[in-house]
Amino acid sequence: MTTFDDRVQAFEAKFAHDLDLRFQARARCNKLLGLWAANILNLSGAAAEGYAAEVVTADLQHPGHDDVLNKISTDLVAQQQSEVTREDIKAKMAEFLTQATAEMLEAT
Repeated sequence: MTTFDDRVQAFEAKFAHDLDLRFQARARCNKLLGLWAANILNLSGAAAEGYAAEVVTADLQHPGHDDVLNKISTDLVAQQQSEVTREDIKAKMAEFLTQATAEMLEAT
């Protein structure tokens, strides 16, 4: 194998690793966001963990932050928790994504 081939292979491995880290950070972010929303919905224990899993699944079914945002927003409105706005959810999402990314980078 040539030096060029080695570099290509290393680049591809790094690219795959970075994608995996982003996926893990996003899933962790969604779990944290789900637990935060579960607390507002007065869920605890297994119910809170189950709700967080639903939030993670919502993002896996239709990638993109909008599905997670819509799910949490709809659930909060359904439980008459309208004091939490979509902007509040977006702010928490950004906070948790930063936190999750830092956690993933520390773990590697």
